Amino acid sequence: MELYKLQASELSQMLQNKDCSSVELTKSVLGRIDAKEDEIGAYLSVDREGALKKAAQVDERRAKGESLHPLAGIPVGIKDNICVREMPATCASKMLENFVPPYDATVIEKLNKTDCVYLGKLNMDEFAMGSSTENSAFKKTKNPFNTDYVPGGSSGGSAAAVAAGEAIVTLGSDTGGSIRQPAAYCGVVGLKPTYGSVSRYGLIAFASSLDQIGPIGRSVRDLAMTYSAICGRDPMDTTTVSREYPDFTKNLKSDVKGLKIGLPKEYFAEGVTADVKEAIMKVAKEYEKMGATLVDVSLPSTDYALSAYYIIASAEASSNLARFDGVKYGYRTESFGSLEELYENTRSEGFGNEVKRRIMLGTYVLSSGYYDAYYKKAKFTQQLIQQQYADAFTQCDLLLTPTTPDTAFKIGENESDPVKMYMNDLLTVMINIAGLPAISMPCGFDGKKLPIGCQLIGSKFSEQRLFDTANCYEQLVGGFDLSATLQ
Repeated sequence: MELYKLQASELSQMLQNKDCSSVELTKSVLGRIDAKEDEIGAYLSVDREGALKKAAQVDERRAKGESLHPLAGIPVGIKDNICVREMPATCASKMLENFVPPYDATVIEKLNKTDCVYLGKLNMDEFAMGSSTENSAFKKTKNPFNTDYVPGGSSGGSAAAVAAGEAIVTLGSDTGGSIRQPAAYCGVVGLKPTYGSVSRYGLIAFASSLDQIGPIGRSVRDLAMTYSAICGRDPMDTTTVSREYPDFTKNLKSDVKGLKIGLPKEYFAEGVTADVKEAIMKVAKEYEKMGATLVDVSLPSTDYALSAYYIIASAEASSNLARFDGVKYGYRTESFGSLEELYENTRSEGFGNEVKRRIMLGTYVLSSGYYDAYYKKAKFTQQLIQQQYADAFTQCDLLLTPTTPDTAFKIGENESDPVKMYMNDLLTVMINIAGLPAISMPCGFDGKKLPIGCQLIGSKFSEQRLFDTANCYEQLVGGFDLSATLQ
């Protein structure tokens, strides 16, 4: 068995038992990158030398008998909007093409303590704005199940790398489904953590009240292991919450007896394909057989969630991206005669179409004449959504829904229709608006042999319950099937 095909939890055990070395594992994954990268296009930069050097250091420490973290020596890929010192952080934008951060994001500082091996930076939609990774200024990432199809977005590189064996686990970010949707499209597992459980310091911001960093892997245990390493309070991010965060792998169960699982009727409405509905209901019935109770619940504001999300996210993006003006850092136009022209030309040339579209939308909804009509109403809708989730969780322990209305679409299929593209986020944005945790896990394939994603949604800080419930299904099906992409 090639090492790149294995899960992080399996490899961690092998490394501890000295059945393989970190250098051997890293070489296996780098070899896989060499073999598949031209076809998949998951990476924007690969640090081969740094990865092998770190792997050798881990092997040296292990040989001395040092006690190491379970992630020590495991090759990890990082989404290109997370700052790693002395590694490029382009956000897949011409605007930051030559930006190399002088500091580590807090999640990277935490991962540094685990002694994992950084492989490089992964492709994404520009500034995390998109659902297909087609908005990258540098390349289009392809779906490892069928390279005519998108891998999802905005963390498309992160999901495709895990599915194709080009990384063991990866970090992504999720503002409206950007971890869960590509995880669903690429047949892997992704966690969007509770807002405030993982520091955003060093994450290049899209929408600060919605952004959250999380892991993508091939098993629930891999997610639990990685999330345990990156969660926790951070004085550099005042939105992080101070509380006890356990080691989520130690308490990982696979039992759902007595669990009440809610099925929100709005998540199975028009627009969700028959294949997807059937796959999700099959999962629900399996949980019922294992001792869980299924409960019908309602989230009436679902119809307004997408509109509210795009107003709030675009408003925050227009504010966050105001800093890219050609003065301090990033791209600067060569043709300007005044300060105003410097701003205008830099931003016109440096940003792609989707980013410009959202900046303009955000500026519009925040303008004095439209603030009350749009932004204020969107924030009111956000409160309604939060309350409706709270009400739903009085009737059940967690919710079971599709991750996406359909499986992956063809590259170029939705590029000219932004609204059709936005509809891919229909079933994920509400979770960000409410600040809740959610996992997407694979639950079968459609007629085109493309993966279907099942979403488990919990109340705030219920990650352990989500891990347990997802793990229970994973054990039942004998692991998630990536045989087609790991050949």
